[in-house]
Amino acid sequence: MEQKRIDRINELAKKAKTVGLTEEEIAERDRLRKEYVEAVRKNLRGQLDNTYVVDGQGNKRKLTDLQKPGKTH
Repeated sequence: MEQKRIDRINELAKKAKTVGLTEEEIAERDRLRKEYVEAVRKNLRGQLDNTYVVDGQGNKRKLTDLQKPGKTH
């Protein structure tokens, strides 16, 4: 997510605490927050998809392999 969008979220949050928001600003804030959460989830999923677990014997497995049914932890 672009920094200017994050800055706008922060501006709206500050304004909400001080003077309040108009209906249009509330809708904008909600839309921006949703975009932010989606971006965070996408980033986290990308990181988890590239995460490996190494067991005591040095075997390396993708984290997603541990979540499949029938696999032992």
